[in-house]
Amino acid sequence: MDSIILPSMDNNKLPLSNLHIQGSISLSNLALASSDFGNFIHRSPQAFIQPASVDELAATIHYAEASSSGLTVAARGNGHSISGQAQACDGLVIDMRSLRGIEVCLGEVSYVEACGGELWIDVLKACLREGYAPPSWPDYLYITVGGTLQNAGVGGQTFKYGPVISNVLQLEVVTGRGEFCTCSPTSNKELFFAMLGGLGQFGIVTKARILLVRAPEKVRWIRMVYDDVGKFTRDQELLINLHVDNAEEGFDYVEGFVVCNTDDPVNGWGQVPFTSAEMQRFDVLASLPPRTTNPFLYCLEVAKHYPSSLHAQSRHSMDEVVEALQRKLGYIPELTFNRDVAYLEFLNRVHAQEQMLRELGMWQAPHPWLCLFVPKSDILALHKVMFLQTNLTNGVGGPMHMYPMLKIKWISHASVVTPEAEVFYLVSLLRFNFPPPRGPKAERLLLENNNILGLLQRANISFKTFDPLAILAPGQSIFARQNSHCLKALSSVT
Repeated sequence: MDSIILPSMDNNKLPLSNLHIQGSISLSNLALASSDFGNFIHRSPQAFIQPASVDELAATIHYAEASSSGLTVAARGNGHSISGQAQACDGLVIDMRSLRGIEVCLGEVSYVEACGGELWIDVLKACLREGYAPPSWPDYLYITVGGTLQNAGVGGQTFKYGPVISNVLQLEVVTGRGEFCTCSPTSNKELFFAMLGGLGQFGIVTKARILLVRAPEKVRWIRMVYDDVGKFTRDQELLINLHVDNAEEGFDYVEGFVVCNTDDPVNGWGQVPFTSAEMQRFDVLASLPPRTTNPFLYCLEVAKHYPSSLHAQSRHSMDEVVEALQRKLGYIPELTFNRDVAYLEFLNRVHAQEQMLRELGMWQAPHPWLCLFVPKSDILALHKVMFLQTNLTNGVGGPMHMYPMLKIKWISHASVVTPEAEVFYLVSLLRFNFPPPRGPKAERLLLENNNILGLLQRANISFKTFDPLAILAPGQSIFARQNSHCLKALSSVT
């Protein structure tokens, strides 16, 4: 079995003729609404609805609330969920991409208002035309604003500006009662904080007001290689703490990832250099004695922003700042690589990889990703258990992230669950494989994830996973509905 398909119960279906909206209601072509990026959970809804307005979205939820059969509603953005979170077995799936709109407002406090169905790439382009941008970004820009805010929006800027949810000024929401509400940190604040990181359980984001700052034009993008995880984590923590006292000191982006110490082009060294010429240099240096016997190498990825109009003297000063920062670090001196790119190209860096993976057929394969928040005090123990006591020495076919962030930069009172530690790490295994039969089945990858979690629990290593009656986002399986055959079926396979 290549995927997990949950059953449908026809006797629960309702006539949708009573739902009067101008937008489209699809009753037969439900394939898109029954799948997501994870591509291993498939739940068929009764209908896939594209509302023409926020009022029609509210009417759809009113319709679900008034039903007596436990009808659920899931908001689907660009379908980048992993485990069916945006699906609704025998319920209604709402295509949020039908609600679009972006407005950039410049003033004493500059912000962008974006509808929940807008993609971040389009928000970015609209803001850059005015010379502004939100300060914090997810790594992947082809996801919707609403979907991101229901999680957190974590990326390389999180240590400095917090996740995306820390930069939200106001939300417009339709609740599980079909009520339209505007909320902010000072108005309707209980709903506001519940929505941020609330996994879709408290309402559907129809519009978000997000802080803007002056956008940089260019980025110095740097990768540095380590063969010692202790030095790797120490240096990451050094860099993110530089901003606590002086926000302008240090790098503007800090991430880290683990690679296999092999010449595998997917899981090994090939992930690190930017160019083929750099790859040749990496191959030569990596083969020289004394070659490390560590099965893993560690890549510290950083970036420094600067304006494209930087004159020669100022550029020299910026180079000196970067070099001074690098002198504090314990990476392998010969294994550093850098590029100067436009800000848009840097933020949209994952899209080029997406295009390559789509051509290979790997984007459509099952993706049971594993993402954890881990306290700083447990990160080396986690590394020992997760990376050295499992089969991860062969890689996961995609990135294995490990980088820290600061608790102080996260908005307080939000629903998102994080460790209590002042410094905690994102550790993620972003599996990319060929689809079966060429690649492994989803069940095997899920079992590997569960085995890793079991090892961590038995080693007493702390971690948090991302991940009334549940009308909204039933795929999260947080609030269980009674008599839900779909949830029962799901519990038997996960």
